[in-house]
Amino acid sequence: MMNTKKCLLTVCAALALSAPMAGHAEDQDNGDVWLASLVTETPQEGFELAIKLSRMGVKSTQSDKEVLFREREKYAQKGEALIHASEVIAVHFQTVAAANNYWK
Repeated sequence: MMNTKKCLLTVCAALALSAPMAGHAEDQDNGDVWLASLVTETPQEGFELAIKLSRMGVKSTQSDKEVLFREREKYAQKGEALIHASEVIAVHFQTVAAANNYWK
């Protein structure tokens, strides 16, 4: 149980590192709908959406930006944390791909 909690915390922290947050998470703060659809034109757009979904999950879990940025440096050097972040993004990408009928 403790390993699962530690893993989830690591994933959340790693996602905060996976890409800069500028310009994306703020959409949620002003009350705008930031996710109108999972449908994208291309697989690349789908992958970008998967990253955004992951980052928004982190922001929802840890809304204190000071904590996010303070902890970012700690996890930036941890390969395991980055691998877990990639796994979360991959799960979101599977969802987006299915919603787009795998761009057939």
